[in-house]
Amino acid sequence: MKAIVSVIGKDKKGIIAKVSGALYDMDVNIEDISQTILQEYFTMIMAVEICENAPRFDVIKEELNKLGEKIGVQIQIQLKSIFDSMHNVSVTKSN
Repeated sequence: MKAIVSVIGKDKKGIIAKVSGALYDMDVNIEDISQTILQEYFTMIMAVEICENAPRFDVIKEELNKLGEKIGVQIQIQLKSIFDSMHNVSVTKSN
């Protein structure tokens, strides 16, 4: 199962290590990652694959929320299919 993880918050040491470590511990594989710092704000988006042995999606979501609160960032995860649907604009031709 594919998902998109986003992380936003004030930049501080260890964000990438803690988030990627938590995903690893839950058997979630990072397939692609982009991160940047805008002024003092850290932003990261990851395309991940939730492996067969991973916890249920709602458990992963809750664990990432807890981690975000602990380290002072906002972490969100969405199934890729829902993310794609929300960000897909279809254009139809009128005859």
